[in-house]
Amino acid sequence: MAATRAERYVVHHETRYAYTAPVSQSWQLARLTPRALPWQTLLSYTLEIEPKADERRDEVDSFGNRVTHFGLHGAHRRLRVRMECLVEVTERPAPGAPIALPAQQQMQLQGGAPMQSQGQSLAPGTAQAWEAVREAIRREPQQDDLIPASMSEPTPLVPLSEGARQYASRSFARGRPWLEAVTELMHRIHADFEFEPGATTVSTSVDEVLHQRRGVCQDFAHLMLACLRGHGLPARYVSGYLLTEPPPGKARLMGVDASHAWVAAYAPQHGWVE
Repeated sequence: MAATRAERYVVHHETRYAYTAPVSQSWQLARLTPRALPWQTLLSYTLEIEPKADERRDEVDSFGNRVTHFGLHGAHRRLRVRMECLVEVTERPAPGAPIALPAQQQMQLQGGAPMQSQGQSLAPGTAQAWEAVREAIRREPQQDDLIPASMSEPTPLVPLSEGARQYASRSFARGRPWLEAVTELMHRIHADFEFEPGATTVSTSVDEVLHQRRGVCQDFAHLMLACLRGHGLPARYVSGYLLTEPPPGKARLMGVDASHAWVAAYAPQHGWVE
């Protein structure tokens, strides 16, 4: 059996605030700790705050993210937050990789029509219709599906958008496999929208992005979330990093000089796909 390939990466992240006038107090939340995942191991981590925080505590939120709360009580005109970590990353299974399922489960995923005989391999990401994913979440989510189920609901940053739902509908024909539909939607957003730093702000809405057809990774992630959630499908926002310097002969990716954002979509029996 071949050994799993692993790569180690050093990540440097720095955020700076420069105020036009002294700030008497500052309260902040930092979500800068890489998550422990089956394919990702955090080997070391440091977080430095300047000026030194008067209060600081760490906790894990309901979604499994480590959050650092800190406060500065004295007047200051600048704030610097610097994170450095070492992570080890291994290869992940390809989306839609075959998983052996019992015949009864296959029937449930296909809405009552068994696709293969018991014991044969079935790839839920390929065979499961997107409507079946939606109904499985709506009907009786299992314990592992409770948090994903909450991510099919609107949020303040990603409210339901009829425009986004209509834009996505072309990809979600009746009975179309879930992963196929999600993947096509991703490619359509990449083709239809222009990456343009400075075209939007942190408060730009999904409908504004749809209208102007330009933005940055955060905008496109919010748009795809609105598209998927508008069809009742769980999806979450992921924040992370792209490799700044590509391997020799590879093109430098857009957006590598800042923290990146993308989307993970969820289906029961398959899990999260990024």
